[in-house]
Parts: sequence; structure tokens; C-alpha cells
Amino acid sequence: MFTPKIPPPDTAPTPGTSLVPPLTDLVHPPASACHHTPTVPAPAAPPARPAVQLTPGSLLVAAAGGTAMVLVVGTVLVSMLLATAITAASVAVCAVVLRSLLNRPNNR
Repeated sequence: MFTPKIPPPDTAPTPGTSLVPPLTDLVHPPASACHHTPTVPAPAAPPARPAVQLTPGSLLVAAAGGTAMVLVVGTVLVSMLLATAITAASVAVCAVVLRSLLNRPNNR
């Protein structure tokens, strides 16, 4: 079941041959029968975008949202730093305890 299925040598393609025959003598007909130069239409003007209206209320909401975002990101970063510091301190304490246990086996 898990053995590879290799084709018999008489049906296996040789490295120099391809299973797909090459395309030869392929001629495309012209796209149109007319022989004039195509004219390029002028580019259309970009659509007008509505101007953003900042009212005092929306400005206050934007400022409050930005402040909340900064506080949330700062809290997440500080908590990650604190978790790293606690992990490093606990690894250091474990190393000191193991060192003291391995260096003085006769003092127990």
C-alpha cells in the first residue's frame, strides 16, 4: 500500500522527451481587417471626492479613540515586558537553587 508506484520501463518517458507535443505552425488571424491607427480616447477626469467635514464632536471622538488606542497598546506592551521579567527572574532563582544543590552535596 505504501510502496511507490513506478511505471514499467517501456511506458516511462525518457528524460529528453516531453509528454506534450510542441505547438508548431500556429498562426493567429489579425484582430480586425481595418488598417488605420487606433485613436486613444482622452482619460476621464477622476471622480470628485466629498470633502471630510470635521465637526467639534467628531474631532473629540477621534481624539478619544486615539487616546484609548494608545492606552490599550501601551498596556499590552507593558504586560508583555512584565511577563518576560517575571519569567527571567524565576529562571534565575531556579538556576541559583540548582547550583547550590549541585555544588554542596555533602552539606545536606
